[in-house]
Amino acid sequence: MNTLQRLERWFMANCDGDWEHGSGITISTLDNPGWTIDINVEETTLAGRVSEISKVDRTETDWLHSSCDGTVFKLRCGPGNLEEALQLFLDMAERT
Repeated sequence: MNTLQRLERWFMANCDGDWEHGSGITISTLDNPGWTIDINVEETTLAGRVSEISKVDRTETDWLHSSCDGTVFKLRCGPGNLEEALQLFLDMAERT
């Protein structure tokens, strides 16, 4: 199963007729350049899970930062790291 299919599966598993109306996943671009991903984990098995900021800075365009405040899992990454960022989230989500 590829990364996009895994994300779709996680999303569908959390759609309950309510969660998807006020929560969900937002993916957009940064101007440095890069990606910003916010995944609302309220009312999921990840709710309340807190993780400090983790930073992997390989080069100016190859980097990944992640954190979770218990409500939103935040990922910021370089322009070629979108799949890596999503895999990081999904690996954690699937372990829970």
